Amino acid sequence: MAKSRKSSSGGGANKKLPLNKSIPLGIQHVLAMFAGNITVPIIVAGVFGSTPAEKIFLIQMALFVAGVATIIQTVGYKQVGSRLPIIQGTSFAFIPIMLPFKALGLGAIFTAALVGGIFQMFIGKILKPIRHMFPPLVTGIVVLMIGFSLLKVGFMYAGGGGWLMSNKPEIFGNANHLFIAFTVLIVALIAHQKGKGMVSSASILIGIIAGYIVAMSLGMVNYGKIADADWFALPMPLQYGIDFVPGAIILMLFMSIVTTIETIGDISATTMGGANREATDKEISGGIMADGAGTVFGALFNAMPNTSYSQNAGLVAFTGVISRHVGTVAGVILILLGLFPKLGGIIAAMPESVIGGAAIIMFGLIVAAGIKLISQADMSQRNLLILALSLSFGIGLSLLPQVVAHIPDFGIKFKLLLTTGLIPAGFLAFILNATLPKK
Repeated sequence: MAKSRKSSSGGGANKKLPLNKSIPLGIQHVLAMFAGNITVPIIVAGVFGSTPAEKIFLIQMALFVAGVATIIQTVGYKQVGSRLPIIQGTSFAFIPIMLPFKALGLGAIFTAALVGGIFQMFIGKILKPIRHMFPPLVTGIVVLMIGFSLLKVGFMYAGGGGWLMSNKPEIFGNANHLFIAFTVLIVALIAHQKGKGMVSSASILIGIIAGYIVAMSLGMVNYGKIADADWFALPMPLQYGIDFVPGAIILMLFMSIVTTIETIGDISATTMGGANREATDKEISGGIMADGAGTVFGALFNAMPNTSYSQNAGLVAFTGVISRHVGTVAGVILILLGLFPKLGGIIAAMPESVIGGAAIIMFGLIVAAGIKLISQADMSQRNLLILALSLSFGIGLSLLPQVVAHIPDFGIKFKLLLTTGLIPAGFLAFILNATLPKK
Protein backbone atom coordinates (compact mmCIF):
# COMPACT_ATOMS: atom_id res chain seq x y z
CA MET A 1 0.00 0.00 0.00
CA ALA A 2 2.88 2.35 0.71
CA LYS A 3 4.01 1.95 -2.88
CA SER A 4 0.61 3.01 -4.16
CA ARG A 5 0.37 5.98 -1.82
CA LYS A 6 3.78 7.29 -2.76
CA SER A 7 3.20 7.06 -6.48
CA SER A 8 -0.38 8.28 -6.51
CA SER A 9 -0.91 10.87 -3.84
CA GLY A 10 2.52 12.49 -3.59
CA GLY A 11 1.45 16.10 -3.16
CA GLY A 12 -1.39 15.22 -0.79
CA ALA A 13 -4.93 16.54 -0.91
CA ASN A 14 -4.14 19.40 -3.31
CA LYS A 15 -2.32 17.31 -5.91
CA LYS A 16 -4.03 17.41 -9.32
CA LEU A 17 -4.04 14.18 -11.26
CA PRO A 18 -4.50 14.04 -15.06
CA LEU A 19 -8.04 13.29 -16.23
CA ASN A 20 -7.10 9.82 -17.48
CA LYS A 21 -6.35 8.99 -13.84
CA SER A 22 -8.81 11.17 -11.91
CA ILE A 23 -11.90 10.07 -13.90
CA PRO A 24 -11.48 6.32 -13.21
CA LEU A 25 -10.69 7.10 -9.57
CA GLY A 26 -13.78 9.32 -9.38
CA ILE A 27 -15.95 6.57 -10.91
CA GLN A 28 -14.51 4.22 -8.29
CA HIS A 29 -15.73 6.54 -5.51
CA VAL A 30 -19.20 6.77 -7.08
CA LEU A 31 -19.51 3.00 -7.37
CA ALA A 32 -18.51 2.61 -3.73
CA MET A 33 -21.37 4.80 -2.47
CA PHE A 34 -24.01 4.46 -5.21
CA ALA A 35 -26.08 1.65 -3.68
CA GLY A 36 -26.27 3.32 -0.26
CA ASN A 37 -27.12 6.70 -1.75
CA ILE A 38 -30.16 5.47 -3.68
CA THR A 39 -31.33 3.01 -1.00
CA VAL A 40 -32.36 5.74 1.44
CA PRO A 41 -34.85 7.47 -0.93
CA ILE A 42 -36.18 4.04 -1.99
CA ILE A 43 -36.90 3.09 1.65
CA VAL A 44 -38.44 6.45 2.54
CA ALA A 45 -40.53 6.58 -0.66
CA GLY A 46 -41.91 3.13 0.09
CA VAL A 47 -42.91 4.04 3.66
CA PHE A 48 -44.40 7.40 2.65
CA GLY A 49 -46.47 5.76 -0.09
CA SER A 50 -44.85 7.63 -2.98
CA THR A 51 -45.81 6.78 -6.56
CA PRO A 52 -43.27 5.06 -8.86
CA ALA A 53 -42.71 8.40 -10.62
CA GLU A 54 -42.05 10.11 -7.26
CA LYS A 55 -39.63 7.35 -6.27
CA ILE A 56 -37.64 7.84 -9.49
CA PHE A 57 -37.65 11.60 -8.86
CA LEU A 58 -36.35 11.16 -5.29
CA ILE A 59 -33.56 8.87 -6.52
CA GLN A 60 -32.61 11.44 -9.17
CA MET A 61 -32.52 14.20 -6.54
CA ALA A 62 -30.40 12.03 -4.22
CA LEU A 63 -27.77 11.64 -6.94
CA PHE A 64 -27.82 15.30 -7.99
CA VAL A 65 -27.60 16.62 -4.42
CA ALA A 66 -24.86 14.15 -3.47
CA GLY A 67 -22.78 15.53 -6.34
CA VAL A 68 -23.31 19.17 -5.35
CA ALA A 69 -22.68 18.41 -1.66
CA THR A 70 -19.48 16.54 -2.54
CA ILE A 71 -18.18 19.50 -4.55
CA ILE A 72 -18.99 21.83 -1.64
CA GLN A 73 -16.85 19.52 0.48
CA THR A 74 -13.91 19.09 -1.91
CA VAL A 75 -13.68 22.54 -3.53
CA GLY A 76 -14.85 24.54 -0.54
CA TYR A 77 -15.77 28.19 -0.17
CA LYS A 78 -14.04 30.35 2.44
CA GLN A 79 -14.39 28.38 5.73
CA VAL A 80 -16.83 25.82 4.33
CA GLY A 81 -15.40 22.52 3.06
CA SER A 82 -12.76 20.11 4.30
CA ARG A 83 -10.96 20.27 0.92
CA LEU A 84 -10.44 16.52 1.19
CA PRO A 85 -11.89 13.67 -0.93
CA ILE A 86 -14.94 13.40 1.34
CA ILE A 87 -17.87 11.98 -0.65
CA GLN A 88 -21.35 13.02 0.47
CA GLY A 89 -24.59 11.08 0.15
CA THR A 90 -27.97 10.43 1.77
CA SER A 91 -27.68 9.20 5.35
CA PHE A 92 -29.13 5.96 6.74
CA ALA A 93 -28.82 7.40 10.25
CA PHE A 94 -31.76 9.75 9.66
CA ILE A 95 -34.21 7.05 8.57
CA PRO A 96 -35.46 6.19 12.11
CA ILE A 97 -36.45 9.80 12.78
CA MET A 98 -38.05 10.37 9.36
CA LEU A 99 -40.38 7.37 9.30
CA PRO A 100 -42.55 8.35 12.32
CA PHE A 101 -43.66 11.48 10.43
CA LYS A 102 -44.99 9.69 7.34
CA ALA A 103 -48.52 10.97 8.06
CA LEU A 104 -47.26 14.57 7.75
CA GLY A 105 -45.58 14.08 4.39
CA LEU A 106 -42.13 14.74 2.97
CA GLY A 107 -42.54 18.52 3.26
CA ALA A 108 -42.15 18.27 7.06
CA ILE A 109 -39.06 16.07 6.67
CA PHE A 110 -37.30 18.38 4.23
CA THR A 111 -38.13 21.48 6.29
CA ALA A 112 -36.76 19.88 9.45
CA ALA A 113 -33.63 18.85 7.52
CA LEU A 114 -33.19 22.45 6.38
CA VAL A 115 -33.15 23.66 10.00
CA GLY A 116 -30.91 20.76 11.07
CA GLY A 117 -28.40 21.53 8.31
CA ILE A 118 -28.16 25.16 9.39
CA PHE A 119 -27.60 24.02 12.99
CA GLN A 120 -24.82 21.65 11.88
CA MET A 121 -23.09 24.51 10.05
CA PHE A 122 -23.19 26.44 13.32
CA ILE A 123 -21.60 23.48 15.15
CA GLY A 124 -18.79 23.43 12.60
CA LYS A 125 -18.28 27.17 12.97
CA ILE A 126 -17.74 26.99 16.75
CA LEU A 127 -15.85 23.68 16.75
CA LYS A 128 -12.32 25.04 17.21
CA PRO A 129 -12.66 25.97 20.92
CA ILE A 130 -13.92 22.45 21.72
CA ARG A 131 -11.65 20.55 19.29
CA HIS A 132 -9.53 19.33 22.22
CA MET A 133 -12.56 17.33 23.36
CA PHE A 134 -12.12 15.05 20.32
CA PRO A 135 -8.60 13.59 20.76
CA PRO A 136 -7.40 10.55 18.75
CA LEU A 137 -8.85 8.21 21.39
CA VAL A 138 -12.40 9.56 20.94
CA THR A 139 -12.27 9.95 17.17
CA GLY A 140 -10.58 6.55 16.87
CA ILE A 141 -13.42 4.87 18.79
CA VAL A 142 -15.94 6.60 16.52
CA VAL A 143 -14.06 5.50 13.37
CA LEU A 144 -13.72 1.96 14.71
CA MET A 145 -17.46 1.74 15.41
CA ILE A 146 -18.31 3.20 12.00
CA GLY A 147 -16.35 0.38 10.40
CA PHE A 148 -17.78 -2.23 12.76
CA SER A 149 -21.37 -1.16 12.09
CA LEU A 150 -20.76 -1.27 8.33
CA LEU A 151 -19.28 -4.78 8.26
CA LYS A 152 -22.76 -6.33 8.40
CA VAL A 153 -23.82 -4.13 5.47
CA GLY A 154 -20.77 -5.23 3.47
CA PHE A 155 -21.56 -8.92 3.92
CA MET A 156 -25.24 -8.21 3.26
CA TYR A 157 -24.27 -6.73 -0.09
CA ALA A 158 -21.99 -9.70 -0.75
CA GLY A 159 -24.95 -12.03 -0.20
CA GLY A 160 -26.97 -10.17 -2.82
CA GLY A 161 -28.75 -7.45 -0.84
CA GLY A 162 -30.79 -7.12 2.34
CA TRP A 163 -34.15 -7.49 0.61
CA LEU A 164 -33.25 -11.06 -0.37
CA MET A 165 -32.84 -12.00 3.29
CA SER A 166 -36.53 -11.41 4.00
CA ASN A 167 -38.23 -11.77 0.60
CA LYS A 168 -36.18 -14.60 -0.91
CA PRO A 169 -34.00 -16.15 1.81
CA GLU A 170 -33.28 -19.16 -0.39
CA ILE A 171 -31.48 -16.89 -2.91
CA PHE A 172 -29.54 -14.77 -0.41
CA GLY A 173 -25.94 -15.92 -0.18
CA ASN A 174 -26.29 -18.44 -3.00
CA ALA A 175 -23.29 -19.60 -5.02
CA ASN A 176 -23.72 -16.99 -7.76
CA HIS A 177 -23.76 -14.01 -5.39
CA LEU A 178 -20.81 -15.25 -3.37
CA PHE A 179 -18.85 -16.08 -6.54
CA ILE A 180 -19.40 -12.54 -7.83
CA ALA A 181 -18.45 -10.93 -4.50
CA PHE A 182 -15.25 -12.93 -4.13
CA THR A 183 -14.35 -12.31 -7.78
CA VAL A 184 -14.45 -8.58 -7.05
CA LEU A 185 -12.47 -9.01 -3.82
CA ILE A 186 -9.75 -11.22 -5.32
CA VAL A 187 -9.33 -9.19 -8.54
CA ALA A 188 -9.14 -5.96 -6.51
CA LEU A 189 -6.49 -7.42 -4.19
CA ILE A 190 -4.40 -8.75 -7.08
CA ALA A 191 -4.61 -5.41 -8.94
CA HIS A 192 -3.69 -3.53 -5.76
CA GLN A 193 -0.73 -5.70 -4.82
CA LYS A 194 0.67 -6.60 -8.25
CA GLY A 195 -0.33 -3.54 -10.27
CA LYS A 196 1.68 -0.36 -10.53
CA GLY A 197 0.59 3.27 -10.52
CA MET A 198 -2.93 3.68 -11.87
CA VAL A 199 -3.72 -0.05 -11.89
CA SER A 200 -3.02 -0.21 -8.15
CA SER A 201 -4.94 2.99 -7.41
CA ALA A 202 -8.00 1.93 -9.44
CA SER A 203 -7.95 -1.64 -8.14
CA ILE A 204 -11.46 -1.43 -6.63
CA LEU A 205 -12.86 -0.20 -9.96
CA ILE A 206 -11.08 -3.01 -11.80
CA GLY A 207 -12.55 -5.53 -9.37
CA ILE A 208 -16.06 -4.10 -9.79
CA ILE A 209 -15.79 -4.22 -13.60
CA ALA A 210 -14.69 -7.87 -13.35
CA GLY A 211 -17.64 -8.60 -11.06
CA TYR A 212 -20.06 -6.82 -13.43
CA ILE A 213 -18.83 -8.94 -16.35
CA VAL A 214 -19.29 -12.13 -14.31
CA ALA A 215 -22.80 -10.99 -13.30
CA MET A 216 -23.66 -10.39 -16.97
CA SER A 217 -22.42 -13.85 -17.92
CA LEU A 218 -24.59 -15.37 -15.16
CA GLY A 219 -27.66 -13.43 -16.33
CA MET A 220 -27.91 -11.46 -13.08
CA VAL A 221 -27.94 -7.92 -14.53
CA ASN A 222 -31.37 -6.26 -14.46
CA TYR A 223 -31.43 -4.56 -17.87
CA GLY A 224 -34.98 -3.35 -17.22
CA LYS A 225 -33.62 -0.66 -14.87
CA ILE A 226 -31.62 0.74 -17.78
CA ALA A 227 -34.55 0.64 -20.20
CA ASP A 228 -36.98 2.28 -17.75
CA ALA A 229 -34.73 5.23 -16.89
CA ASP A 230 -35.20 8.58 -18.67
CA TRP A 231 -32.45 10.08 -20.78
CA PHE A 232 -32.63 13.54 -19.19
CA ALA A 233 -34.40 15.11 -16.21
CA LEU A 234 -34.05 18.53 -14.58
CA PRO A 235 -33.88 18.92 -10.78
CA MET A 236 -36.91 20.73 -9.35
CA PRO A 237 -36.69 22.53 -5.97
CA LEU A 238 -39.29 22.54 -3.18
CA GLN A 239 -41.63 20.03 -4.79
CA TYR A 240 -43.10 19.16 -1.38
CA GLY A 241 -43.39 22.67 0.04
CA ILE A 242 -42.40 24.02 3.45
CA ASP A 243 -43.95 22.58 6.63
CA PHE A 244 -42.56 23.45 10.07
CA VAL A 245 -43.26 20.59 12.50
CA PRO A 246 -41.59 21.19 15.90
CA GLY A 247 -41.21 17.49 16.76
CA ALA A 248 -39.48 16.69 13.48
CA ILE A 249 -37.20 19.72 13.85
CA ILE A 250 -36.14 18.72 17.39
CA LEU A 251 -35.21 15.25 16.17
CA MET A 252 -33.25 16.70 13.25
CA LEU A 253 -31.31 18.96 15.62
CA PHE A 254 -30.39 15.93 17.73
CA MET A 255 -29.33 13.94 14.66
CA SER A 256 -27.21 16.88 13.50
CA ILE A 257 -25.05 16.35 16.58
CA VAL A 258 -24.88 12.60 15.90
CA THR A 259 -23.89 13.01 12.26
CA THR A 260 -21.30 15.63 13.28
CA ILE A 261 -19.53 12.98 15.38
CA GLU A 262 -19.70 10.58 12.42
CA THR A 263 -18.28 13.23 10.07
CA ILE A 264 -15.38 13.90 12.45
CA GLY A 265 -14.69 10.17 12.32
CA ASP A 266 -14.85 10.01 8.51
CA ILE A 267 -12.52 12.99 8.08
CA SER A 268 -10.10 11.51 10.62
CA ALA A 269 -10.23 8.13 8.85
CA THR A 270 -9.54 9.80 5.50
CA THR A 271 -6.46 11.70 6.64
CA MET A 272 -5.14 8.80 8.69
CA GLY A 273 -5.70 6.25 5.94
CA GLY A 274 -4.61 8.44 3.02
CA ALA A 275 -1.88 10.63 4.53
CA ASN A 276 -0.98 8.94 7.84
CA ARG A 277 -1.82 12.03 9.90
CA GLU A 278 -4.57 13.48 12.09
CA ALA A 279 -7.06 15.87 10.53
CA THR A 280 -6.51 19.57 11.23
CA ASP A 281 -8.97 21.85 13.02
CA LYS A 282 -9.62 23.64 9.72
CA GLU A 283 -10.39 20.41 7.87
CA ILE A 284 -12.79 19.14 10.53
CA SER A 285 -14.54 22.48 11.05
CA GLY A 286 -14.89 23.08 7.30
CA GLY A 287 -16.00 19.50 6.74
CA ILE A 288 -18.78 19.74 9.32
CA MET A 289 -19.99 23.05 7.85
CA ALA A 290 -19.96 21.51 4.36
CA ASP A 291 -21.90 18.54 5.72
CA GLY A 292 -24.56 20.93 7.00
CA ALA A 293 -24.53 22.97 3.80
CA GLY A 294 -25.09 19.79 1.77
CA THR A 295 -28.11 18.93 3.92
CA VAL A 296 -29.51 22.45 3.49
CA PHE A 297 -29.10 22.25 -0.29
CA GLY A 298 -30.61 18.77 -0.27
CA ALA A 299 -33.65 19.95 1.71
CA LEU A 300 -34.32 22.62 -0.93
CA PHE A 301 -33.96 20.06 -3.74
CA ASN A 302 -36.05 17.25 -2.24
CA ALA A 303 -33.19 15.02 -1.04
CA MET A 304 -32.82 13.26 2.29
CA PRO A 305 -30.26 14.63 4.80
CA ASN A 306 -26.68 14.24 3.57
CA THR A 307 -23.58 13.08 5.37
CA SER A 308 -20.03 11.99 4.60
CA TYR A 309 -19.75 8.39 3.36
CA SER A 310 -17.54 6.12 5.43
CA GLN A 311 -16.93 3.57 2.67
CA ASN A 312 -15.17 6.24 0.64
CA ALA A 313 -12.86 6.91 3.57
CA GLY A 314 -12.04 3.21 3.41
CA LEU A 315 -11.41 3.54 -0.32
CA VAL A 316 -8.90 6.34 0.30
CA ALA A 317 -7.13 4.10 2.82
CA PHE A 318 -7.00 1.24 0.31
CA THR A 319 -5.68 3.26 -2.64
CA GLY A 320 -3.64 5.88 -0.76
CA VAL A 321 -5.02 8.56 -3.11
CA ILE A 322 -6.10 11.55 -1.02
CA SER A 323 -6.33 14.11 -3.84
CA ARG A 324 -9.45 16.21 -3.30
CA HIS A 325 -9.70 16.76 -7.05
CA VAL A 326 -10.59 13.08 -7.45
CA GLY A 327 -13.48 13.77 -5.07
CA THR A 328 -14.52 16.72 -7.22
CA VAL A 329 -14.60 14.47 -10.28
CA ALA A 330 -16.82 12.07 -8.33
CA GLY A 331 -19.13 14.99 -7.51
CA VAL A 332 -19.40 15.96 -11.18
CA ILE A 333 -20.17 12.34 -12.12
CA LEU A 334 -22.94 12.21 -9.49
CA ILE A 335 -24.47 15.42 -10.86
CA LEU A 336 -24.44 13.93 -14.37
CA LEU A 337 -26.09 10.76 -13.05
CA GLY A 338 -28.80 12.96 -11.54
CA LEU A 339 -29.32 14.86 -14.78
CA PHE A 340 -29.10 11.76 -17.00
CA PRO A 341 -30.93 8.95 -15.15
CA LYS A 342 -30.08 6.48 -17.93
CA LEU A 343 -26.45 6.54 -16.73
CA GLY A 344 -27.54 5.82 -13.18
CA GLY A 345 -29.64 2.94 -14.49
CA ILE A 346 -26.49 1.21 -15.76
CA ILE A 347 -25.07 1.15 -12.22
CA ALA A 348 -28.42 0.32 -10.62
CA ALA A 349 -28.75 -2.69 -12.95
CA MET A 350 -25.90 -4.65 -11.40
CA PRO A 351 -26.53 -6.96 -8.41
CA GLU A 352 -25.44 -5.66 -5.00
CA SER A 353 -23.03 -8.57 -4.63
CA VAL A 354 -20.73 -6.70 -7.05
CA ILE A 355 -20.42 -3.90 -4.50
CA GLY A 356 -20.24 -6.45 -1.67
CA GLY A 357 -16.79 -7.74 -2.59
CA ALA A 358 -15.38 -4.21 -2.56
CA ALA A 359 -17.31 -3.25 0.58
CA ILE A 360 -15.73 -6.04 2.63
CA ILE A 361 -12.29 -4.57 1.90
CA MET A 362 -13.26 -0.93 2.43
CA PHE A 363 -15.26 -1.40 5.63
CA GLY A 364 -12.51 -3.54 7.14
CA LEU A 365 -10.01 -0.76 6.40
CA ILE A 366 -12.20 1.72 8.29
CA VAL A 367 -11.92 -0.54 11.33
CA ALA A 368 -8.16 -0.61 10.83
CA ALA A 369 -8.02 3.20 10.55
CA GLY A 370 -9.89 3.44 13.87
CA ILE A 371 -7.39 1.11 15.52
CA LYS A 372 -4.56 3.19 14.10
CA LEU A 373 -6.03 6.38 15.57
CA ILE A 374 -6.59 4.75 18.96
CA SER A 375 -2.97 3.54 19.00
CA GLN A 376 -1.82 7.18 18.99
CA ALA A 377 -3.32 7.68 22.45
CA ASP A 378 -1.36 6.90 25.59
CA MET A 379 -2.80 3.60 26.80
CA SER A 380 -3.00 4.63 30.44
CA GLN A 381 -5.47 2.97 32.82
CA ARG A 382 -7.82 5.92 32.25
CA ASN A 383 -7.76 5.62 28.47
CA LEU A 384 -8.05 1.84 28.59
CA LEU A 385 -11.17 2.26 30.73
CA ILE A 386 -12.67 4.72 28.21
CA LEU A 387 -11.87 2.34 25.35
CA ALA A 388 -13.22 -0.70 27.20
CA LEU A 389 -16.52 0.84 28.29
CA SER A 390 -17.18 2.58 24.97
CA LEU A 391 -16.62 -0.58 22.94
CA SER A 392 -18.47 -2.74 25.46
CA PHE A 393 -21.62 -0.66 25.18
CA GLY A 394 -21.28 0.05 21.45
CA ILE A 395 -20.62 -3.53 20.36
CA GLY A 396 -22.69 -5.16 23.11
CA LEU A 397 -25.88 -3.17 22.42
CA SER A 398 -25.57 -3.74 18.67
CA LEU A 399 -25.18 -7.51 19.18
CA LEU A 400 -28.02 -7.83 21.72
CA PRO A 401 -30.56 -5.03 21.09
CA GLN A 402 -33.20 -6.90 23.14
CA VAL A 403 -31.51 -5.71 26.33
CA VAL A 404 -33.08 -2.24 25.87
CA ALA A 405 -36.46 -3.55 24.69
CA HIS A 406 -38.30 -2.11 27.71
CA ILE A 407 -36.61 1.31 27.76
CA PRO A 408 -39.02 4.13 26.78
CA ASP A 409 -38.56 5.56 23.29
CA PHE A 410 -39.28 9.17 24.41
CA GLY A 411 -40.87 9.74 21.01
CA ILE A 412 -37.50 9.78 19.18
CA LYS A 413 -36.81 6.09 18.48
CA PHE A 414 -34.40 6.20 21.44
CA LYS A 415 -34.02 2.41 21.62
CA LEU A 416 -33.05 2.21 17.95
CA LEU A 417 -30.38 4.90 18.42
CA LEU A 418 -28.95 2.96 21.37
CA THR A 419 -28.53 -0.19 19.29
CA THR A 420 -26.66 1.43 16.39
CA GLY A 421 -23.32 0.79 18.10
CA LEU A 422 -21.83 4.04 16.84
CA ILE A 423 -23.98 6.43 18.86
CA PRO A 424 -23.61 4.86 22.33
CA ALA A 425 -19.88 4.25 21.80
CA GLY A 426 -19.24 7.75 20.45
CA PHE A 427 -21.21 9.58 23.12
CA LEU A 428 -19.79 7.46 25.94
CA ALA A 429 -16.22 8.02 24.71
CA PHE A 430 -16.87 11.77 24.50
CA ILE A 431 -18.47 12.00 27.97
CA LEU A 432 -15.89 9.81 29.71
CA ASN A 433 -13.00 11.67 28.12
CA ALA A 434 -14.50 14.99 29.23
CA THR A 435 -15.26 13.94 32.81
CA LEU A 436 -12.67 11.38 33.97
CA PRO A 437 -9.61 12.95 35.61
CA LYS A 438 -6.42 12.84 33.54
CA LYS A 439 -4.55 11.08 36.35
